[in-house]
Amino acid sequence: MQMPAFFPMHRPDDAALAAEAASGLRADAAWVSPKFFYDALGSRLFDAITELDEYYPTRTEASIFAQHGDRIVDAALGMSGPRPMLVDLGAGNCAKAARLLARLEPRRYVAVDISVEFLRESLIELQRRHPQLPMAGVGLDFSRQLQLPGELSDGPALLFYPGSSIGNFGPAEALALLQRMRVLAAGGALLIGADLVKPRAVLEAAYDDAPGVTAAFNLNLLRHLNRLLGADFDLRQWQHRALFDAGRSRIEMHLESRVEQWVRWPGGERRFAAGERIHTENSYKWTPAGFVQLLRQAGYSDVTQWTDAQAWFGVFLARA
Repeated sequence: MQMPAFFPMHRPDDAALAAEAASGLRADAAWVSPKFFYDALGSRLFDAITELDEYYPTRTEASIFAQHGDRIVDAALGMSGPRPMLVDLGAGNCAKAARLLARLEPRRYVAVDISVEFLRESLIELQRRHPQLPMAGVGLDFSRQLQLPGELSDGPALLFYPGSSIGNFGPAEALALLQRMRVLAAGGALLIGADLVKPRAVLEAAYDDAPGVTAAFNLNLLRHLNRLLGADFDLRQWQHRALFDAGRSRIEMHLESRVEQWVRWPGGERRFAAGERIHTENSYKWTPAGFVQLLRQAGYSDVTQWTDAQAWFGVFLARA
């Protein structure tokens, strides 16, 4: 059995990350990038969120692939050609792409995530199940840079970006990322998931569940900052807030100070008034027509879409 190749193109720089986090905390309206959610505990908490009754995106997208999978694969092969390279962006445990491999029969599978070590175990296990399929893991922060090693760039690709991660980017950022994806696909196609607009009550419950798992996920960001910055956040003095901004068509997550307090870290400090917030995440929700328009603006053509019966989630295929 061949073994996957691994390319650690992104090397974490704790000093740079700490400076980025501190800069956000010092801003007039404090904010912290959602990438700071994902330490080891944060990743496990997010996995738990996807199992909650209130959190519809994961199971709804899965239902679309279960119902329309053969048609989606046939259409993807029609756009990207037989045996495309499958590039899985934000691959995580590779489970979503794994369901497509037998149908697609790609010439190569490339799993991309910010940490190549995070990919290693999952990719080795997947290689055992597909011993003849060349595989590679690429450690890359593709939100900033999207370029594969030269030896992996050999013709059209089917880029796979499932879930609702595109929603973490504002419209201008999403457009720029989709344009970079189009270049990488090299005449192939993009298969992407996007969360759609729906009733406020459904949206807010998905990000503020009754068991409090999302609240724990959000608060764990402060624990991560305590380690990264040497800060002294007291998690007991903060609470989770999630709200839908209909004007911007986005869910916002915040951490709200319960009391007036000072937070300090080496080289910096910030006074928070009672009720003052740290903005930790946006999750934009699209109409189907709006997302098709975004894809066309990014230079894609021949857009096809599939949704669930309630039109809560969309899977879009577009020619690059």
